[in-house]
Amino acid sequence: MKENYVKITATGTYIPPKILTNFNLEKMVDTTDEWITTRTGIKERHIVEETFSTSDIATLAAKDVLQKANISAEDLDAIVVATITPDMLFPSTACIVQKKLNIQKELFAFDISAACSGFVYGIAIVTSMIKSGLCNNVLLIGAETMSKFTNWKDRTTCVLFGDGAGAMILSKTEDKNENSILSVFLGADGKYSDLLYIPAGGSRMPASEKTVKENLHTIIMSGKEVFKVAVTKMVESAKKACELAGIKTKDLDLLIPHQANLRIINAVGERVEIEPEKIFVNVQKYGNMSSATTIIGLSEAIDEGRVKKGSKVCLISFGAGFTWASCVVRL
Repeated sequence: MKENYVKITATGTYIPPKILTNFNLEKMVDTTDEWITTRTGIKERHIVEETFSTSDIATLAAKDVLQKANISAEDLDAIVVATITPDMLFPSTACIVQKKLNIQKELFAFDISAACSGFVYGIAIVTSMIKSGLCNNVLLIGAETMSKFTNWKDRTTCVLFGDGAGAMILSKTEDKNENSILSVFLGADGKYSDLLYIPAGGSRMPASEKTVKENLHTIIMSGKEVFKVAVTKMVESAKKACELAGIKTKDLDLLIPHQANLRIINAVGERVEIEPEKIFVNVQKYGNMSSATTIIGLSEAIDEGRVKKGSKVCLISFGAGFTWASCVVRL
């Protein structure tokens, strides 16, 4: 019996056209372009229109990747969406995407909640599903409308987040060298769960007049503490993924770290001991798009020609939970 391998067939994106610059934010909260830029590296972020939901941008990213892969939505066996900003608690955003793609065949669909690490968690799950023989073609999406859950009066958090969606088709192949997933590493530590979270809206604190008035349905973050753990765990994660892939970090052609903060990215790059020109950065354009960040980074790197045939690329992410994840892919 031949072993099943997994290939990346195509990647795609959807970026909302509306841009919110640091200068726009200066008119909304007590902040400045200089303050935001020096502390985060972010200059602007993209924001969805009020009528758009996460499933809308996820569907647009899905259509982009299906076109690039030159396959029909009917060829899919599963849809997996990584998001912490779902349309609603249930049904899953993945099921809503299935409806919006007008897929008539039977398939299965579900969401992943692992915050900013969600997409790489998704790669691990989908890879296992394909290797087991459960699926041939899977649509994996990272999509977030972070602007819907941002407290626009909190100057410490509202400057950080943006909206966007990225998608990937992963498919079964018998060629282990074809656009392959070389390794995946996942981690989590729940003792940090109160450092980055949205308090209300779940079973612990259901929606009420009080939770709405107190903005408890928006992001709360302890920035300094998050920074320290993020750097440590992203470095460990990158090194572990490379070790599992049988390579050293110096062998990487490109490192695509989670784009939360330029200082975190630079600190990770130094500790991983990889040249700055091998580190992909787009945080200045988009801010932190949570689970959408790494897939949008990979898709842009491919489109910009920074990833060639045979390139070894490491994706690393870190998010609320805390969660962290990394993978090495050969394209």
